[in-house]
Amino acid sequence: MTTPQRDLHEGNRQSWNVATEAHNSHKGDQAAFYRDGGNKLYAEERELLGDIAGKRVVHLQCNSGQDTLSLVQLGAVAVGVDISDTAIEFAQQLSRDSGVPADFVRADVYDWLEETEADGETFDIVFCSYGAIIWLSDLKTWAKGISSVLKPGGKLVVVDFHPMSLCFDDDWTLKFPYSGFDGSGSLWVWEDGVGDYVATELQQASPDSELPGTQKFENPHPSYEFNWGIADILKALLGAGLVIDRFEEYPYSNSGHIPGMLQDERGKWVTPPEIPAIPLMYGITAVKPSD
Repeated sequence: MTTPQRDLHEGNRQSWNVATEAHNSHKGDQAAFYRDGGNKLYAEERELLGDIAGKRVVHLQCNSGQDTLSLVQLGAVAVGVDISDTAIEFAQQLSRDSGVPADFVRADVYDWLEETEADGETFDIVFCSYGAIIWLSDLKTWAKGISSVLKPGGKLVVVDFHPMSLCFDDDWTLKFPYSGFDGSGSLWVWEDGVGDYVATELQQASPDSELPGTQKFENPHPSYEFNWGIADILKALLGAGLVIDRFEEYPYSNSGHIPGMLQDERGKWVTPPEIPAIPLMYGITAVKPSD
């Protein structure tokens, strides 16, 4: 039986603290974007979320809060939770500067779920997205915690990169295991830590443009990831008493997070021509029964 590996979470906190500064250095005036009504949510998560006007939403592993503020732009009352001090400080400042109100809490997601359950606080929707699941060291505890903070009839919405896509190296050779296949995940240790994926995606989308902000970022702190297969995720949610009411696989991604990806006519990122189509993202909604 797995338990949250908080020592590895602490290592990730340090790695994300450094990386987040580099990421946000490339993004320009984000406060103006939100003041002008901007929204970072893609069609896939909007569809899975449905009408969220007036609903209480918690965004777990919210990073620097951009998607959390986007939830507010759609009418939600939102709380964002993230382990990174730098990310939460940025999110709080972005909320103030943009005038888009949201609460942000710096906490290990497992601690926050435990404390929120103890306080008896509940939400209509729990949301997590894009690169969130790989940082979870214990899916069963995570799923049970989510169930405990959902109102009866409330739902979890997950939109993330498909674990199949994470099996490939940068040259599209099959290199990494899909899953531990035993409910424990596959631990990956990256000595070079959380990278500057924002720079990578910008340069891939506009290779002839000059990169704004931090150049040639290097992270001094290693990071720790857990590769969970789709079955691992679904079994954890079902084991927590949630009802899976929708599951989607998408043969494209909303970001060019692997070198060699190409943008199609819709602006979606797909596999290079020599690689057959594979699922690059997935979506899940799971409901807490009302009785």
